[in-house]
Amino acid sequence: MTGFGLALSGCAELAYYRQAAAGQWELLQARRPVAEVLADPTTAPNLRQRLEIAQALRAFASADLALPDNDSYRNYADVQRPYVVRNVFAAPELALEPRRWCFPIAGCLSYRGYFDAEAAQRLADQLRADGDDVYVADIAAYSTLGWFADPLLNTFIHWSTARLAELMFHELAHQRLYIADDTAFNEAFATAVGQLGVERWLAQRGTARDQEEYAADHRRRQEFSQRVTASREALAAVYASSQSDAEKRVGKQRILAELRTRYRELKQGWGGYAGYDRWFEQDLNNAKLAGHSTYQRWVPAFVALYQREGRDFAAFYQAAEVLGRLPPPEREAQLRELLTAPGPSMLAHISSLAGACHARNAHCPPVQER
Repeated sequence: MTGFGLALSGCAELAYYRQAAAGQWELLQARRPVAEVLADPTTAPNLRQRLEIAQALRAFASADLALPDNDSYRNYADVQRPYVVRNVFAAPELALEPRRWCFPIAGCLSYRGYFDAEAAQRLADQLRADGDDVYVADIAAYSTLGWFADPLLNTFIHWSTARLAELMFHELAHQRLYIADDTAFNEAFATAVGQLGVERWLAQRGTARDQEEYAADHRRRQEFSQRVTASREALAAVYASSQSDAEKRVGKQRILAELRTRYRELKQGWGGYAGYDRWFEQDLNNAKLAGHSTYQRWVPAFVALYQREGRDFAAFYQAAEVLGRLPPPEREAQLRELLTAPGPSMLAHISSLAGACHARNAHCPPVQER
């Protein structure tokens, strides 16, 4: 995600500048070349293994996915906490359009990122006091859009190989293409690149177990996203209705309660997988649902564009750049048209990887829940 309008912003207050600059400086100071960490005899074996895998993914990103070949993800830093920044999302109590903050380099974003957790909380408290719905998200990684060499971090290095790959490809995609003032375009493009890149990695280098685990994980994410999207659409209908504000608040709480119920039902079908429990524990509100929509809305359109360009990443990026240069209304119209394009879904592609395992070997390992 582009969680870093941060240090480059010229329109934020001085205190925001200070915490952003200080946080980025500390991160840069904490970096060590991966080669140095691997050569250090005190490096834990598990970390050594993950860094070796990350370097293989990094080489694959440039050689096979046509992503930038630079110093990003060739260094490692331990930030001594489970997240690197905190993003604050906000939306009105009875609307789903997120608040936006504008920066000269990154353009206008639907969130505001902080290295300083206390500063993020102060903004969240202020927005809540003003009547907004607010969501504060712990962010494992962000992109500086190529302004700095983004390092591998302790916040994500121990993720499964497929999820690590998806994150790295996603963040490098932001360096490949970024359109100012269009968060939904940027995040959907990078999300699609991340998922399509993992598909290719697994097809070439993944084990049968890797493929099945990722297919199961992707299926859960798709089912979760479908439930959230349906709730968001139901909320939008309530907010657009002629009901009184009091009636809309009642409708809002009913829809959010139903979403929690649907999640409990999903978990039963997932064998008790609890990976989304934390998401439901707090701040289940307009700000959280608006943020989810930002990342997912146009992903199928970019997958369709990738298919249209013959599954060639370089051609896909060029086509996406053409889209990005269009005026916003035309850009959205083209994305809507791509949404209706025929072709297999992302889930079908990923599921086919797991299916290929069974075509090769009748004794494929079962899916392992993480």
